Amino acid sequence: MNTRRTPRMLWLLLAGTLLAAGCTTPMDPRKDARLQNAAYTTNRPVVRPTRSVSSFSDSLMCMDHMLRAAQVPTTLITSKQVIDYSSRVPVAAKDMIVTALSQMSRVSNAFRYVDYEVDIVRQDTVQNLTTILLNNNLMQLQRPALYVSGAIAFVDQNVVTNRFDAGTSASRLDTGYSQNRTATVIGLEMHLGDFRTRTLIPGLDSANEVVIGSGSQGLDVAGRIGSYGVNFNVGRDYALGAGGAMRTLIDLATIELVGKWARVPYWQCLTLDQTHPDFQRQMRDWYDESGGVGQAQLVQSSLIAQGYLQTGADVLAMDSPALRTALAQFQIDNLLVPTGVLDFNTYERAMRHFVALGPDGALQRVGWGPSGPTGAMAEAKAGAAPVRTSSLSLTATAPPPRVIDMQLENTLPPGMEPTFEVGEQIFVSATVSRTSHMYCYFADAGGNVMRLTPNMVTPHSLVAAHQAVRLPDWLVPNPAFIMDASRPGTERVACFASESDAMPRLPAPLQGSALVNIQGYRSIEDVANAFGQGLGEGGYVQSGLHWKVIPKKAQPAPATAPQAATR
Repeated sequence: MNTRRTPRMLWLLLAGTLLAAGCTTPMDPRKDARLQNAAYTTNRPVVRPTRSVSSFSDSLMCMDHMLRAAQVPTTLITSKQVIDYSSRVPVAAKDMIVTALSQMSRVSNAFRYVDYEVDIVRQDTVQNLTTILLNNNLMQLQRPALYVSGAIAFVDQNVVTNRFDAGTSASRLDTGYSQNRTATVIGLEMHLGDFRTRTLIPGLDSANEVVIGSGSQGLDVAGRIGSYGVNFNVGRDYALGAGGAMRTLIDLATIELVGKWARVPYWQCLTLDQTHPDFQRQMRDWYDESGGVGQAQLVQSSLIAQGYLQTGADVLAMDSPALRTALAQFQIDNLLVPTGVLDFNTYERAMRHFVALGPDGALQRVGWGPSGPTGAMAEAKAGAAPVRTSSLSLTATAPPPRVIDMQLENTLPPGMEPTFEVGEQIFVSATVSRTSHMYCYFADAGGNVMRLTPNMVTPHSLVAAHQAVRLPDWLVPNPAFIMDASRPGTERVACFASESDAMPRLPAPLQGSALVNIQGYRSIEDVANAFGQGLGEGGYVQSGLHWKVIPKKAQPAPATAPQAATR
């Protein structure tokens, strides 16, 4: 027997006995109270949430304005579940379709999605209540005109694989290096169908593919010093997710289907420079290299160029209320989370209109870039360290004009003067090019004028840029008012927009309640004169529509909210 091992074995036996005795004693959770109390804050995210975007997010907004310009009437649409037969892309594709259609309808009101689920497994409380109400004739479900059908056609994993491994070995040192790269192809097929006949419309299809990849690098080092060994390894990896790839495919497919169905030049929205796959990565590089004050000055110059800040404003501190307000308004208009804080997403949205593809196909800055120091080193005070001034700025441009775009949403024969019968409902929409305070008025053929918005249901006058204001709001069950053709003659609707709240500077009669006749005002011109006296000729913009009202014919068909049949 080896007596040298006896003390070591006794120590191991004693340690095991003590450990077993400790395990039999229950732990006291009160001793962990301080640790557990930190879970409330530790469980919070450390990065601000951001909007989910794809390479075609700007293309969706472009389609929205294109559909409005084409006066495409509101159409009811729904979709089937987008099935993934490979079970390798677990994403909510149907909800991505809903989001894409919604983003193409913010201004144009082109689509309204009919949300109805027949799959028992996917039904929830809302669906169960809908079924009960439908079975008892207490709810009317509108039949959609179109539906979207599609599936993830294939997922070919690791189509291309590149591997490299190398290593060395010596008596006391071993090293190894590895590099792996793979590429996977995802294919999506989508179609548009006529819901009434449940037939897929020939030619209204989309079949696109996208590649997602992954890569890794690793270094291993192992050494020996005497009888001891040391191991060291380091690596880095990346993997392009399937979620972002699927959103890109669905946005692209939805644009193609809608563009072909509406017969609009949708390809103009797909050739934007912002659809370049490296657009956001290049913007990120520029964002990181500009840094700090440079980013603030660039974004401020962009906000001035786009009319969110006054021209010629001095450089504002990042905590300036004026700059935070301008940032928040800009973020709202560009579908960002309105934090009023400059982050990469705000920077990217503010600078994207100053980027273009060069002749070599690379992204280039337009009108901005590092131009060197604007002056010499500032003289230090009392021995303080000198500070170099920032040198990043945009080429000076005039702010875009404030423009109101108004449109009759009723379906009318092309080229015909708008004409309605007495009692027929009229639907109007208005958008403004910049975030503004907007006020809309109605004047009938009898010389009565009333304010439509703001009103008791929508009391705020501030309207985000390119946000459609519906007069009346036919998308809500209980709008504040209904606009009927009242008497034969000419009726008008006009909207006025200003940078600040104009109500306190208007005459007392115009500050009264909405949807009642304004005493002393007989026409839209009287309202325009009041705005001119209160805000000055350059303090507001105006736009309007008019239509002719004729006597009611025998038994006319009642008007409904704008809808359209399948094209």
